[in-house]
Amino acid sequence: MSILTIGLDKQESKNLSEKLNSLLANFQIYYQNLRGLHWNIKGKNFFELHLKFEEFYTDAQVKIDEIAERILTLQGKPLHTFQDYLNASTVPVGKDISNDVETVELVVSSLSKLLVLEREILHLSDESNDEGTNSMMSDFIAEQEKTIWMLNSWLGK
Repeated sequence: MSILTIGLDKQESKNLSEKLNSLLANFQIYYQNLRGLHWNIKGKNFFELHLKFEEFYTDAQVKIDEIAERILTLQGKPLHTFQDYLNASTVPVGKDISNDVETVELVVSSLSKLLVLEREILHLSDESNDEGTNSMMSDFIAEQEKTIWMLNSWLGK
């Protein structure tokens, strides 16, 4: 068994890096969607949602950097081209969405897809004794579950 300098198994770390790259790609699409929603929102909820989407994309930008740095910590190479992101993502691309309900539904849908990936990574990182990745995924999951609850409440669900 080959071990990284941080004490983790190299093959398990490679597998985690690949999953983290998938998460990175999905976060990049989510981030870009949020920018578009922020710019294009219209209607009576403009001020509320314009600010909320800015809050969300600022948070996503921080998470993107954390994910890429975790990949590097595991001696992987983060994806970094738009084509790579599109090829590796499952988060839907939101184009020309300006209706308040549709924008919030896209955010909920995107976060739900991110949660699926994060739970997969959490399981793998737990099996690999990778506390760094495990902790990051736990934090992301708890925050995003709460955000989904709040957005669903806003939607009246």
